[in-house]
Amino acid sequence: MRMIDRRRSPRRSCWFLALLFGLGVGYCAAVSDASAATFSATLDRNTLSLGESAVLTLTYNDGTPDELPALPTVANLTIRRTGQRSQFNFVNGRSSTQVIHEHVVTPTQAGDYTIPTISVSVEGKILSSQPLALKVAPSGTASPAAEGAGRNAFLKLVADKNQVYLGEVLPVQIQLYARQGRLKQSPQLNQEGFTVGKLVQDQQRTTVVGNQYYNMLTYRTYVIAAKTGRLTLGPVTMPFVVPHPNSRLTIFGEPAEWMDVILTSEPLTIDVLPLPTDKVPPDFIGAVGSYTLKAGASTNTVVAGDPITLTIQIAGSGPIESLALSSFNNWREFKVYPPITKVETTDPFGLQGVKNFEQVVIPENAEIKQIPAITFSFFDPARKAYQTLTHPAIPITVRASTAAPARPTVLANASQQQSEAKPETDIVHIKMRPGLLGEIRPPLIQQTWFVVLQGAPLLAWLAAVAWRKRNETLANNPRLRRRRLVAQVIASGLADLRRFAAANGSEEFFATVFRLMQEQLGERLDMPASAITEAVLEERLRPRGVAEEMLKSLHELFQVCNQARYAPQRSSEELASLVPRVERALASLRRLKC
Repeated sequence: MRMIDRRRSPRRSCWFLALLFGLGVGYCAAVSDASAATFSATLDRNTLSLGESAVLTLTYNDGTPDELPALPTVANLTIRRTGQRSQFNFVNGRSSTQVIHEHVVTPTQAGDYTIPTISVSVEGKILSSQPLALKVAPSGTASPAAEGAGRNAFLKLVADKNQVYLGEVLPVQIQLYARQGRLKQSPQLNQEGFTVGKLVQDQQRTTVVGNQYYNMLTYRTYVIAAKTGRLTLGPVTMPFVVPHPNSRLTIFGEPAEWMDVILTSEPLTIDVLPLPTDKVPPDFIGAVGSYTLKAGASTNTVVAGDPITLTIQIAGSGPIESLALSSFNNWREFKVYPPITKVETTDPFGLQGVKNFEQVVIPENAEIKQIPAITFSFFDPARKAYQTLTHPAIPITVRASTAAPARPTVLANASQQQSEAKPETDIVHIKMRPGLLGEIRPPLIQQTWFVVLQGAPLLAWLAAVAWRKRNETLANNPRLRRRRLVAQVIASGLADLRRFAAANGSEEFFATVFRLMQEQLGERLDMPASAITEAVLEERLRPRGVAEEMLKSLHELFQVCNQARYAPQRSSEELASLVPRVERALASLRRLKC
C-alpha cells in the first residue's frame, strides 16, 4: 500500500504563521482603538426661554474619570449637578461601558452664552470636550423644546361666548391634547375678576388635529364675572411630563428620558356688561339666570295666630344656592319667620335644579282674606331683560280666636257629697272663744307688687309699639334686613363647619367657608354674594383703609379655599384648626364700617 506524505513544506508553514500573526496584531489594534476612553459634553437643547432650564450631560465611554471635573463658571448661568447613571452594552461580541453625569443649567438673564471646554482626567489621560453655545430668549418666547412639547401636548381654553352680563354663568372647557405624556396635576385657571366653579373631568377620547391623532382630556367648569369691563380669563397652566426631544427608546419602543414642562393655553378676552338700570323690579336682589316659580299653602282655613306653611319652589339654571326671596318683607299683617331652604341639583356643578323654601307665616287678625301674591325677580341673560315671576294671592279664611279662660275645678270632699240632713236650729250660739286670729295686712294699694302689676299693661303696650316700629324699620331698610339674614346664615354656617370638620368632609368644609366669606363681604359691600371674589379685597376694601393684617387674613382664607379644589383630602384636625380663623375673619368683617 502506497503511503502519502501530507507534511507541509517549511516554506509554506512560515507563510501561514506570518498570516496568523498579522491578523492577531490587527485584531488587537482594533480592540485597543475600540476600547479607548472618550469624553463628551452635550446640551439637550441649545435654545430656551428665560425661566426654563437645559440639561448638560457629561458622557464617559469605556472609562471612568479619576475625579469629577470642575464645573465651569459662566456669568448669569447656574450649573447644578443632579445625578449619575451607568450603562453596560454587549453588541456583536464586544462590550462597552458608559458613565453619564447630568447637570441642570438655569439662566438668570436672556442672552447668548458659551459653556467653555471641560477637561477631565480619565484613567490617567486628559480628555476635553467641545465648547457649547446656548441662546436664552426673553420670557414668553417659545423655545424649540417648548415647541417640541407643544407637538406632543398642548392646552386650549374654550368658552361658550365672549360677552356676558355681570353675575351670569359662563361655561368653560379646558382641553388637554396629548400624543405622549403623563399627568402631574390638575390645570390651574387664572381667575382674576371671576369666581370659578367646581372642576369636573370628563372621559378621555381620541381626536385628530392637523392629521395627527391626540388623546383629548376635557375639564369642565364655569366662571361668574365679578366686575364689569373687558376682562382676561386665563391663561390655564398645567404641569406635564413629556419625552425629551432626543430621547432614546426602550426595547418596547417607549421613550426612556422624560422632562417636566408647564403647558400654557392662550387667554380669552371676555366683555362683561353691567345689568340694565332701567325697569329694575322692586324685589330684584341680584339673581341672574332662568327660573320658574311654584308655590302652595298647607291650609286655607286657620284661626288667627295659627301658622300657615308656604312651600315655594324655584327651579331653573343659574347660581341656585345663592337665590333668596324678598317679597315677604312687605307683608304687614302677617308674622313672617326666616325660611328653611333645601337645594336639589341635577348637574355636577350645582347650577341646575330646584331650591325649596318652607316659609312659615302667621295671620294676626280675622280680617285677613288672602295670602298676598308671591313674586320673584331675576335677570335673564338670554332675553337680556328682567323677568318677574308671580304666584297669585291664595284665598284663606281666618277665624277669630274663641278660646276662653279655663275655669278652676272645685273638688268636693266626701262630707259634702253625702246628703245628710242637718238639724235646723233657731238660735245660733255666740262663739265663746275667737280661735285663731289673722294678721291685719296693709291694703293692696300700699303693697309694692300690686302697684308694679298695674304697670304691666303699659309695658305690654310699649313693647307692642316697639315691635311694630322694628317691623317698619326692617321693611324700609333692605340693608338692615340683609344684615340680620346674613347673621343667621353665618351662625348656621359656623355650626356646619364644625360638623364637616368632625366628619372629615373637606370638600363641603371649604365650600361652606367660601360661601360664608361671600355672604359677609357681600353684605358689607352691598354687592351680590355670587359676585364676591378675592379681587374685591384689593378693589373695595383696601381703598377703605382696612388694616393690612385683616386683608392678609382674608387673602389667605380665599387662597386656601381655591387650593382645596386641587389639594388632597385634609384631616379632621387640620379642618378644625381653620374654624377659629374663619370666625375671627367674619367677626372682623362684621365690625367693618361701610
